[in-house]
Amino acid sequence: MRLFLRYALDALLPRRCVVCRRAVPPNESEPICTDCWSAVVRIKEPRCPVCGSPFRSDAALLYSPTHRCGDCREAPPAFTQAVSAGVYEGVLADAIRQWKYRKHVALMPILGALLGPALDTLPPADAVLPVPLHPTRLREREFNQSLLLAAWVSRRLDRPLLPDALRRIRWTEPQITLDRAHRRKNVRGAFAVRNPKLVAGRRVILVDDVYTTGATVNECARVLSRAGTEAVYVLTLARMVSGWCNGVKDIDDTVDQSSVPKSGDMET
Repeated sequence: MRLFLRYALDALLPRRCVVCRRAVPPNESEPICTDCWSAVVRIKEPRCPVCGSPFRSDAALLYSPTHRCGDCREAPPAFTQAVSAGVYEGVLADAIRQWKYRKHVALMPILGALLGPALDTLPPADAVLPVPLHPTRLREREFNQSLLLAAWVSRRLDRPLLPDALRRIRWTEPQITLDRAHRRKNVRGAFAVRNPKLVAGRRVILVDDVYTTGATVNECARVLSRAGTEAVYVLTLARMVSGWCNGVKDIDDTVDQSSVPKSGDMET
């Protein structure tokens, strides 16, 4: 009976994929159709064991499993390890923008589930915390997407969620307009640990939505380490990867510009 009602309702008011806008078949329940979701590029091995950047060659770690990428050798990050679920391009990039700026909260379950395989590659942790938004940005967006992801991770691992362990104490310029060096300078001193006792001696998973250059999560990890955190593992939903971004549509192709904060969508 329930299946019949779904078919009948879909015939009258067809549900549409939030990415391609085609009608979603009645036997599919997710807000993104199977065709679109299958196009998401998952990040798998081989990848840098520190920052998680995918290597081009399958043989990259064959003889040296601890081989780090050039960026990590040149400037070792403050975090212990970072992993991302997928490449920030095409369907995944569109879905994240729809989620953040058009407030398609129904996307949270499918986006959270995408984190699962990446999360499983991280060592055991004691607590989970999100990258915080500045209060002004939070008022604009009305929710912190990183907190929603962190809450999913916390439930999945049955580990405590520390939503207020980090706070953003300074407004920063839009990262999207800056190069790598200026991104790092821009976020320097932008974060603080609210209560060092919450993180001291603990291994934590720091959660964000998109890893661009790593400047934001690296600064968060730096202040966490200074507060006595034993290890900081970074988990992000997506990652910008050089040479993979041709499929990313311009933001005004998918989202009403009036709903997008002037600060842009890629901060980390």
